[in-house]
Amino acid sequence: MLERVEAETFLTLAEELHFGRTAERLRVTTGRVSQVIKKLERRIGGALFERTSRTVRLTAVGRQLADDLVPLVAAMEEALRRAADASRGVTGELRVAFLGEWTAPTLLEVVGLFSERHPDCRVDVRQAELANSRASLLDGSVDVLVASFPFDGMTCGPVLLTEERVLAVAAGHPLAAQESVSVEVLAEHPVVQYPEVTSAAFKRDRTPDRTPSGRPVPQGPAGGSLSEMLTLVAMGRGVLPVGEHARRYHPRPDVSYVPLRDAEPIRRGLVRLRGNTTERVREFVRAAADVAASNRTL
Repeated sequence: MLERVEAETFLTLAEELHFGRTAERLRVTTGRVSQVIKKLERRIGGALFERTSRTVRLTAVGRQLADDLVPLVAAMEEALRRAADASRGVTGELRVAFLGEWTAPTLLEVVGLFSERHPDCRVDVRQAELANSRASLLDGSVDVLVASFPFDGMTCGPVLLTEERVLAVAAGHPLAAQESVSVEVLAEHPVVQYPEVTSAAFKRDRTPDRTPSGRPVPQGPAGGSLSEMLTLVAMGRGVLPVGEHARRYHPRPDVSYVPLRDAEPIRRGLVRLRGNTTERVREFVRAAADVAASNRTL
């Protein structure tokens, strides 16, 4: 049976056709390379290389052996990779959900990189709703969620996307004509509320009880989804701070979006249970971090 070191040495020499370079690649001595090749030639019963003081060339037998071995060694390496993935748990299915249509393209970048690295792990992608996003993590029906931070009691990160905040107002609202407004205007208008199922930290971030100066913010009615909340805005029931991408993904003739010039940007990224540290999840987080780093350099 051909030993792994014999196959590796032979194929490297067949590629380099130089004992010195082969030894450097394999981090052994040229004497060790020569010893392995001679041993292999004795087992085969014929020369694999023609050697002169100037050149090293494959013989016909050597060429045939190289052609036969390349796919076999590649298959062996693939089998070892698959076994390593299986031992680390990077197989099976990973369930990922996203909140907000505009997060989907970046999520698919992460899925693509993860799947390239771990082709034996199937990634199921679905869209979550505000009303069930937290529950889906708690009941285990979703492993990783792409959503806005903060998310109480969860591990958040890495950040994949950031966006400026705007204020959604009815098209005929006095603020609609403004070039931009301050967060302080929230004290002067009822603010449409997110559904009760969303996290307390998230609600404080999006619809605070007080402005930065400490003025109380009047609460308007709550909606069960972003579409319902924007409909309440269009009806004049209140205003609503949202991310700037709402202009593109939720354009409405009855709603205007006015920049909030002094608001902190919204950060979006991976959210998961603190105890969910499976190898699948860790590797997906690593892929997300690599995508985020790559996008920052563009």
